[in-house]
Amino acid sequence: MAAVCQVTGTTPGFGHNVSHSNRRTKRRFDPNIQKKKFYVPSLKKTVTLNVSAKGIKVIDARGIDAVVADLQKKGVKL
Repeated sequence: MAAVCQVTGTTPGFGHNVSHSNRRTKRRFDPNIQKKKFYVPSLKKTVTLNVSAKGIKVIDARGIDAVVADLQKKGVKL
């Protein structure tokens, strides 16, 4: 599963692990992606989305209908 949020578009960030001796090695900061099911009343069906924790908060604030409408405008198949 790709580490990309369908709602916010969050992708992994990159940086370094820094040791005590100040050596740097590459690392990856993955977003907290969850596979979550939502019931969409306007579509009268359940939709499964890969969303980050921030994406779940956006859905709580805006409502699932508004978020799904935006996803459909972008051309995401639900």
